[in-house]
Amino acid sequence: MQEYRFDQLLGVGGFGLTYLATDENLNLPVAIKEYLPSDIARRDEDSSVRPAHESVKENFEWGLRRFLDEARTLAAFHHPNIVRVMRYFQANSTAYMVMEFVEGAPLSEWVKTRRPLSQRAIETLIRPLVHGLQVVHKAGYLHRDIKPGNIYVRADGSPVLLDFGAARSTLGRSELTAVVSPGYAPVEQYSESSPQGPWSDLYALGGVMYWLVTGNKPVDATARLRDDPQPKAATIGDSRLYTPGFLNAIDWALEPDDRKRPRHGDDFLAMLLTVAQPGDVAAQDDRTLTLPVANIPYMDDAPTQPASVSIDAAQLKDIESELAKRIGPLASVLLKKAVRAQPTIDGVIAQVAREIDDDNERTLFTKKVRGNTQPPSLPSGRSSNTEIATQIAATRFDLSVLERAERRLAQHIGAIARVIVKKAAMKARDEGELYLIIADEINDPVDRKAFIKKAISASGKSGPQIS
Repeated sequence: MQEYRFDQLLGVGGFGLTYLATDENLNLPVAIKEYLPSDIARRDEDSSVRPAHESVKENFEWGLRRFLDEARTLAAFHHPNIVRVMRYFQANSTAYMVMEFVEGAPLSEWVKTRRPLSQRAIETLIRPLVHGLQVVHKAGYLHRDIKPGNIYVRADGSPVLLDFGAARSTLGRSELTAVVSPGYAPVEQYSESSPQGPWSDLYALGGVMYWLVTGNKPVDATARLRDDPQPKAATIGDSRLYTPGFLNAIDWALEPDDRKRPRHGDDFLAMLLTVAQPGDVAAQDDRTLTLPVANIPYMDDAPTQPASVSIDAAQLKDIESELAKRIGPLASVLLKKAVRAQPTIDGVIAQVAREIDDDNERTLFTKKVRGNTQPPSLPSGRSSNTEIATQIAATRFDLSVLERAERRLAQHIGAIARVIVKKAAMKARDEGELYLIIADEINDPVDRKAFIKKAISASGKSGPQIS
C-alpha cells in the first residue's frame, strides 16, 4: 500500500473503517474503506486482520469475498450521484476499496442554514439520487442505509450517495439484517425472512424527504405497524411550500407495508414528474383541467395523437379520491397516465378501474364516479385563466408549435408543461427562444442541453450554439 498515505480516520462502522488517504502517485485525496467487521474480526500487531475465532472463520471469509465482489460491481458504476469506486485490492489479509473523496457537507449539516427548502430544491436533490439508485438496483444491489448523513452535497449543490453495499458485505449469511438506521430503515430490514428490494431503499429516501419537509425524523418503522403514530406529510407539510401531490408522494414511499409502496424508482419518479410546483398552476378560476399527451418520442413520424383531453377538475379530484381509497397513493400516478392515454372521460374511468382487483369494489367505484361525466360550462362571458393564456399564446405561435413544445417538455416535467409553455409563449420572440425559456424548467443539465439541441433541430431553427 505504498502508493497510499493514510491521513486520518473518517468513520467506524460494523463493516469496518473508512480513512481519508492520499494517492501519492496522483497527489489526490481519496477515501479508503477497509474490510474489518467488528463482530467477527480483530487486528493483529502486524496490522493484519484475522477472524476473531475459528467458529466465525467461514463467515469472515465469505464476507471478504462479498466485499471484493461488491467492489468489482461498484467500480463498474458510473453515475455522477453515486460515489465512485476507483480501485480495490487485498493486503494485510483483508481487502480495501478506494473511492473518490467527496468534498462537501453531509445533508444533515448542509440543510441547517437553508431551511426551509422549497419543493423544487428538494426535487433537485432527490431526483438525481433516484436515478443513481436505479443503476445500483438494476445490478442487483441495495444501498440499505440511506439517511441524511450518507448523502453529501457538493460545493455546486449536486448530491452524492455514499456507502453503497456496506451492509451486505459484513455478516456472512445473514447479511440482509446488518444495518438498521431507526427512522429511515423499513420494517423488512429488521427481519431475515422479509424480502427486501428497491422499495426498501425508496422507503429510506422517502424518510429523508419527510425529514427535509417536516424537520422531524420519521417514526421507527417497527412502531408504525399498528396504530401508526407518524403524522402524514400531507397533513403537517407547509401547504405554502409544498403541493398535496408532492406530500402524498412522500407518504407513499413511507408506507409501512412494502406492498403499498412504489416498487421501483421509475414508479416513484412517475409521481414526482407529474407533480406541479406551488403556484405554477394559476387555475383558481378554472373549471376545466387540461393535460397534455406526454411520452411522444422525438420522431418525425410520431403518430398523430390528440394534443389534450379536457376534464372537469372537480370530477377528476373525485375520481382520484375514490381510487385512492381502493389502491392508495398510486391513484394519482395512474389517473394522470389515463388522462394522457384516453380521449374521453369514460375511457379514463375504465382504464383506472382495471387497477382495482376486487370485483365488487371496482363496480362500486365505477358507479360512484360516473355520476356526472359532462364538465360544467363556464359562466357566460367569462374565460378561464388557461383559456386566456391559450388565446394570447396562439396569437404569437401556431398551435402546432405550442403542442409540439408541450409534448417534448412533458417528457421531462410532466403535466405542468402546458402551463409553462403558455407562459413562455407570451415572452418568446421566436420558436428557438421559446425552447430556451422552457428548457430552464429541466433540472438535469445534461437533459436540458439535449432537449434544447434536439428540440430546436426538429423545429428547423438554427438557434444559439450550446457549448
